[in-house]
Amino acid sequence: MRAVVFEHEEHEGPGLLGATLEAAGFTLVRRFRTVRREDVDAPLVVVMGGPMGVYEADAHPFLNDELALLGERLANDRACVGVCLGAQLLAAAAGAQVSPGKNGFEVGVGPVRWTPEALKDPVVAGVKPRTAVAHWHGDTYTPVPGATLLASTDRYTQQAFRLGKSYGFQFHLELTAKELGRWLELGAEDLLTRGKDLEDLKAQLPRLKAAEAENTALLGRLAHALARGLRTP
Repeated sequence: MRAVVFEHEEHEGPGLLGATLEAAGFTLVRRFRTVRREDVDAPLVVVMGGPMGVYEADAHPFLNDELALLGERLANDRACVGVCLGAQLLAAAAGAQVSPGKNGFEVGVGPVRWTPEALKDPVVAGVKPRTAVAHWHGDTYTPVPGATLLASTDRYTQQAFRLGKSYGFQFHLELTAKELGRWLELGAEDLLTRGKDLEDLKAQLPRLKAAEAENTALLGRLAHALARGLRTP
C-alpha cells in the first residue's frame, strides 16, 4: 500500500508517523513541494507541515495543487492525514477558512484536551484526557464542515478533527523530544524574533519525552486503522 507523503521543508519529515505507517504495511512515497496526478488515487495521502500559510498559495503554487488533490480525495472519502499546515490544507479543502491566529504563535510542549467524541474514537480512544504534544503554529482554521472536533488547547479550539476516513492534527504527534530540540535550534533566530525564550522551550522537552510512548501508540492505532480500512472490501 502506497502512502504518499507531501513535505514542504527538508527538516519536516514524517518522523514517528512514517515509522508507524511502515509498521502497518504502508510503503512511503515522499514528495517535496510537488504533486503528481496519480497521487489522487493513492491508498493514503499524508500532508506534513511547513512555514507557509494556506492563504499564501499565490507565492507557493504547489499549495493549490495539494488543495485540489485533497478536495478530490475528500469528495470520494479517500483517506488523508494532515499535520499542522497539512491539517490546515485538509480543513480548507473541506470548506473551512484558514487565517493567522488571533491568539498568537503557539510553540513548545503543551497539553491538548481530547473531546468526549475523541475519547470514543477508534484511533484516539485509550489516551489520557490531556496529552503533552509538540506545537509550532501561528495559523488556525474555522470549524471544519461535517467534521468531528477531536482536540483543543487553551489558545486555540481547533486542534484536531476527523472527517470521514481522514484525520487532521494541528500539533506534531510525529515529533520526538530529540527532533523538536533540533527544530528549536534550527528556528532559534526566528523564535527570538517572536519573543520566545529558547532555553525555556528547551526545558519543556522532557515532558515530550515522557509522552513519547503514548503518542507513538496513538499514531500506531491511526496507521493500523487506516490500513484495516483499506483492506476492507
